[in-house]
Amino acid sequence: MSSRTQQGGSAASRVFLVVSLSAAVIVAVLAIALVVDAERSERSEAEEVTHAVAESLAALPEVGGALGAADASTRLQPVAEEVMSRAGVDFVTIMTPDGIRVTHRDPTQIGRHYLGTIPETASAHTEEFTGTLGPSVRTIVPVTVDGAVVGWVSVGVTIGSIWSKIVPRLPFVVSIVFALLAAGLVGAWLARRTTRRVAGDLPAGTIRDAVASYESVRTLGEALRAQTHEHGNRMHTAVSLLELGRTSEAIEILTETSRQSQDLVDQVAARRGGDPTVGALLLGKAAQARERGIEWSAEIDPDAPRSVLSPVDAVSVVGNLIDNAMDAAAAGVPPRWVRVVFSSTSSEPAGLRLEVSDSGAGVRPQDREHIYEHGFSTKATGPEGRGVGLALVRSVVEDAGGGLELRDDPTTFVVTLPARSS
Repeated sequence: MSSRTQQGGSAASRVFLVVSLSAAVIVAVLAIALVVDAERSERSEAEEVTHAVAESLAALPEVGGALGAADASTRLQPVAEEVMSRAGVDFVTIMTPDGIRVTHRDPTQIGRHYLGTIPETASAHTEEFTGTLGPSVRTIVPVTVDGAVVGWVSVGVTIGSIWSKIVPRLPFVVSIVFALLAAGLVGAWLARRTTRRVAGDLPAGTIRDAVASYESVRTLGEALRAQTHEHGNRMHTAVSLLELGRTSEAIEILTETSRQSQDLVDQVAARRGGDPTVGALLLGKAAQARERGIEWSAEIDPDAPRSVLSPVDAVSVVGNLIDNAMDAAAAGVPPRWVRVVFSSTSSEPAGLRLEVSDSGAGVRPQDREHIYEHGFSTKATGPEGRGVGLALVRSVVEDAGGGLELRDDPTTFVVTLPARSS
């Protein structure tokens, strides 16, 4: 058993961990979103309140009448304090046109310049600004008499006050968070239980290996079936020709069959680091291609090293890529062809490079991000619409420290794998 298979806990435990972490992340994001929404709501309310109070105060005749008088502070400070008390705002600052305070929550600040933006035109302005009471949301409104600006009224609510209104909502948010987290953990437990019923306590790697083994047997079985079928047809034809006395034609058919197979056998045998199982697969796939009316081409560099993959994983990777290529080529327009190339990588140390190209229509742009997902397939659901092949190929290749790349014109899947050390 490979070290990859032995690593990590059971598949059921991994499912529980992944679902639990996903639920925790979702709940955390939701909690943050609820708090942010509450803060935004309170801030919006503060803006509306400060604007309404400032407008109302600026419209009072006694405010406009007192501004400019020598005893403006004495007359307006009580008015400001009463408004602060009744309206629930943190400060009311009435000032002269040039921004000198006439009233303030802290009487020692009266006579000093207002901290904040004074609009250049006689219009209301709402902002967040840090003044003597700290950061606050404030609205400043002009006080006009007969169309002339005689002063300004600024009403504000501190950020601290806004958050003090949010705090009472937190228990409700926390209750929602814990309820959703509990639901997520229950879902994780159910997912673990279901997975354990199917896979027991097998490690995730073992399950992946089982899928790879199944895919290897499947693709190798299809290849050998096609090869057996092709040879059977040719033998029946040759026998019939011999019975008819057409010996030369029978010999020609048998010779052609032998030559086609021998060419590929010679390439496979010439490769010093070749895998006999993959060689058998290629022979079968060549027959399968001819059976489906697809031109087959295989180029095998004798110096191409053997990869670190086990025979099962190697057959799974090569077989699935060729199966996808033949499906794509068969669905395309003539000439239909598939080309397989084994070579050495240009990097040091050299590894194995596998290229599988086809004459198909290619992968649609909207599918490129999904073709490696489990369950995704551009083929119809059924025996030919497995939705497993490319996901399994990428998993095997990446676990082995290799890479998988898709290229266009023509559609080519390129696999690079480290070479086996011995």
